[in-house]
Amino acid sequence: MSEQQRARRPGGRSARVGAEVHRAVTELISERGYGNFTVGEVAARAGVADSSIYRRWGSLETLLTDVALTRLNTQSPMPDTGTLAGDLRTYAAQVAREITGPDGLLLVRLAVALSSDGQQGLRARDDFRAERTRQLQAMLDRARERGERAPDALDVLDHVLAPMYIRVLFGMGPLAPDYVDGLVDRLL
Repeated sequence: MSEQQRARRPGGRSARVGAEVHRAVTELISERGYGNFTVGEVAARAGVADSSIYRRWGSLETLLTDVALTRLNTQSPMPDTGTLAGDLRTYAAQVAREITGPDGLLLVRLAVALSSDGQQGLRARDDFRAERTRQLQAMLDRARERGERAPDALDVLDHVLAPMYIRVLFGMGPLAPDYVDGLVDRLL
């Protein structure tokens, strides 16, 4: 097996290092908030060399973006219930659990903080939004293929996800299932 093939395989040491670095970032953000730690502190907590982080991610902002996108992809898988209404309700409920869970507010604040951190931060914000939109578009395209009338991805962001994010950011009460379902119902 060539060196390049070994580097690409999912799992093994590379996956363990990535998971430890992600865990270290999440813990440090929880403890200190965004911008209050260095790559060196992440490396020390993860038990890896600074150079490993720089080689793989290039910068702290890129690492933080990777953590946020990885969480986004693993915590909110795209449902396939057979109907757009069912998919949107399930997806919205997943997002509500994600952003109100133990690290949810932390990740929302991370996305907001990254977006105000220069060019790299703007790219991070755009990557985060593009991934959320990609997820939604796949669900909406599937609904259209079934013959259902589906809104635009931006409408889902505006009418379902944005109100949930605003409530979490400003501590405006829980995201009860009835509230989340109501957002979807109003959109449809």
